[in-house]
Amino acid sequence: TSPPTPSLSSAHLEATMLGCRRMRTRALQTSFPFGSRLCEGLAGAARRRASPAPFSSRTAGFSTEAAEPESQPLMASKPYALATAIEGAGLRRGFAVWDRKEGRVKVSHEALEPLRQFLEQDTVDYDRHEGLFFEIGRHTRALHGAFLANTTRGQGCGGIRLRKYETVEEYVRDGMRLATGMGRKSALAGLWAGGGKGVIAEPPRVKLHDFSGTPWEDQFQQRNDRDLESYLNTERVIEDRFYRNVLFREYGDFLTSLRGCYVAAEDAGVSVEDVDVVFERSRYTTCISPSKGGSGNPSVPTAAGIVSAMEGALAELGMGTLKDKRVVIQGTGNVGRPLIGFLLEKGVGSIVAGDVQESMVQKARDEFDSVPNVDIKLLRSEEDKESLWATQCDILSPCAFGAVLNEISIPKINAKIVCGAANNQLRDPHTHGELFLNEGVVYVPDFVANRMGIVNCANEQYGRVGDLHQLKDPVITKHLDQNWEHGVFQTTRRVLNLAAKQNIATNKAADKLADEYLREPHPIWGHRSKDIIDSLIENDWHLMTL
Repeated sequence: TSPPTPSLSSAHLEATMLGCRRMRTRALQTSFPFGSRLCEGLAGAARRRASPAPFSSRTAGFSTEAAEPESQPLMASKPYALATAIEGAGLRRGFAVWDRKEGRVKVSHEALEPLRQFLEQDTVDYDRHEGLFFEIGRHTRALHGAFLANTTRGQGCGGIRLRKYETVEEYVRDGMRLATGMGRKSALAGLWAGGGKGVIAEPPRVKLHDFSGTPWEDQFQQRNDRDLESYLNTERVIEDRFYRNVLFREYGDFLTSLRGCYVAAEDAGVSVEDVDVVFERSRYTTCISPSKGGSGNPSVPTAAGIVSAMEGALAELGMGTLKDKRVVIQGTGNVGRPLIGFLLEKGVGSIVAGDVQESMVQKARDEFDSVPNVDIKLLRSEEDKESLWATQCDILSPCAFGAVLNEISIPKINAKIVCGAANNQLRDPHTHGELFLNEGVVYVPDFVANRMGIVNCANEQYGRVGDLHQLKDPVITKHLDQNWEHGVFQTTRRVLNLAAKQNIATNKAADKLADEYLREPHPIWGHRSKDIIDSLIENDWHLMTL
């Protein structure tokens, strides 16, 4: 925890804040906008005292099991070491941005120096991302993040992801990869949107007293049928509706503070109900419920787009249509289940699908158990996962989390085509795409195939034609038209054709096409998000309280 700071008179406080701003101006030529952690601590402490909801590590929503040894390098530590580093400077916010004028990474304060060094040295995932913003939840102490990649074509758009991470590096890499992929996906789809992603690192266990004095505590106290202390001290708390309401209201406040440089939506681990809660606190939200004027869950359109990409790959390879084909699906969640339905409509010969979550498997079985050519498996062990991966088929479709395609898994694949909905399927996009060339397997890059989620919600503000659940809006359905040159089908063929002609990995071919589009600025709001980011830094965003 931060050392106690002396009390300040109002005059002394004003002088201190003025001094901080002057220090910032003098320090612009360094890697840190602020040269003194003492100054940060005084300013941050004073602002916290003025806030109605004080925050400190003593009242934060984590058990002490999240603590890291001081000697542990930041990027190799548990994800919440990043929160501890920010809090150690007496703050709840931090950032790392690409300074366009000076051509280097700048961070909010010295505690994030290891992050700055990591970004400047990384050659795998960091590509001059315009901004990485972090905030520690006021009540949950959850680590909220927003990642902005290339926003030349428009605001950074992408869903909020909630999941566990093992290290700070894994958390940061996932956010950067997802933001980059969203930018390229939107560009290939012809959308005027840039790359953005929200990532919440699933918090460690929570204790009841950590929420004393909040409306959330009152709601829990009414639940006399439950041993609350025992319940809150388990991982199940992440599934509790009251907890999630607090968590996503926090994220909504965080999102609003970013002034529109990032527009959020739903992603893995987050439901439409969660996004509705974000929407209560921020207008910069899509994929909200149809009852609130949104487009709802994008999973069904996403699944339809995967089918179109599969058809494009089959056509490019001269393998006919999906009729009688054998398909293996990894993941039976929000996309995997409707994907099974669409494939059955196309007359596939057989489907084998598996998931590690028993609840997801049961939902799929409830829906398709009576269909003779569909086999739904619960993957209880690594052997089960490898067995699914090695099943002989025409198409393997990864529809769970990313980074599943690597030097270990790719040689085990027994399919002719890999085409699925999961984001960031390649663990290392610089090297693992090449492995498919050696194995004779055709890989359809994820951001080529899974565009329909962002297509479904990117332009919600312009209204909707037809029933949301029947894909009747011509602006959306044209992406599924096999004759439209920019549709999923034709784009898939174009990517595979370029890769074959140049004898390069298909993900490299897709990057080439997407990056050409990414250089074209929005015709009206070009570079708007970059300007917003600059203003956030100029206005000391990380020192401001909500």
